[in-house]
Amino acid sequence: MKTDILVLGAGIVGVSAAIHLQDRGRSVVLADRGEPGGGTSYGNAGLIERSSVIPYAFPRQFKTIAKYALNRASDVRYDPFYLPRIAPWLARYWWHSSPANLEISTRALLPLVEASISEHDKLIERAGASRLIRSDGWISFYKDTRRFDAARAEAASLSKYGLAIRILDGPAFQALEPAFAATDTEIAGAIHWLDPKTVIDPQALTAAYAGAFTASGGRIVRADAAMLCEEKNGWSLAAEDGSILEAREVVVALGPQSGLIFRKFGYALPMAVKRGYHRHYAQSGGQPLGHSVVDEEAGYVLAPMARGIRLTTGIEFAAPDAPVNTIQLGRAETMARALFPLGDQVEATPWLGLRPCLPDMRPVIGPAPRHAGLWFSFGHAHHGLTLGPAGGRLLAEQMVGGETFADPKPFHPQRFL
Repeated sequence: MKTDILVLGAGIVGVSAAIHLQDRGRSVVLADRGEPGGGTSYGNAGLIERSSVIPYAFPRQFKTIAKYALNRASDVRYDPFYLPRIAPWLARYWWHSSPANLEISTRALLPLVEASISEHDKLIERAGASRLIRSDGWISFYKDTRRFDAARAEAASLSKYGLAIRILDGPAFQALEPAFAATDTEIAGAIHWLDPKTVIDPQALTAAYAGAFTASGGRIVRADAAMLCEEKNGWSLAAEDGSILEAREVVVALGPQSGLIFRKFGYALPMAVKRGYHRHYAQSGGQPLGHSVVDEEAGYVLAPMARGIRLTTGIEFAAPDAPVNTIQLGRAETMARALFPLGDQVEATPWLGLRPCLPDMRPVIGPAPRHAGLWFSFGHAHHGLTLGPAGGRLLAEQMVGGETFADPKPFHPQRFL
């Protein structure tokens, strides 16, 4: 089976890249061990975060770092035995989170963030997936008045990015989400971010995009990407059905598994993994949750999804292959139940996912320096769903040559080599 380009990974990043390459006249085969959207793309909070113009940086305040060091927070947790292994990466993350370096990453990512909604909209229409999309933004709420005042000031400082924002006091938030009105906990206020869209089933959305790809002549095959081989005039990969895929170029879009390839070919890229959990719940009373809401002080999201209310956690630093640890999810669930009528758990066990992250908070999107025809697109951290289509466009524009809609240099793997 011969093709121009072989894309490894059928998550939102790989599927989006495959479509953009296909639209530019290339024959493309998409390879994955599982179903499209079945990996990291399955478990996110479903936020297309047009409003997240500032990357998630490492905290610089001593008070905040000290709080996390106690390892009792709900938004960040770490395995003490894993900490020595990831400490060098965390040091680089901290360095890149300085105000000057954070500004560099913000400016680099801004064109992709700004294009996130429009690029998704094109694929949503093409895939007939509008049933999966809600266009009423998401809400961050605060229980502490000082935290709310600081967040309101920070939101005002983002006006230069052209974001649409509504500031809500406590009663206004509870009027918008009446199920929160039954709590004894007072809500100080909330910020309604109007630009983002939300997805009620992220896996179904990725699968719909994959369906649009195959409807336009693309092929999806089952294969183990770790078996990729470099050939004299390109690349080859054995598929599960015994066929051999041959391509002139290959794109590595394997998310947290991308290290299987870049390490195999000698690239020491500093990618780490932030683990995260979700679980679905029924709602036990009150008006149905109308928006995805974020408890900014506790670091969890409640999102109305096709399977129920999806509770997603913040960050866990632990070995990627370590067993599920429900401590963080349990903390988040306890806090959420104090505010919202969560009902029974839908799944017997929670979902555990892996977020692939680079220390400068930017993905790798570009050519491998020492191997002709080898391209990388991974490390989108918390924003794989948001940046997938825009990043796929940037990758495709580089691969076919010509002008790119954003400067690709800040995303090249060469910055780490």
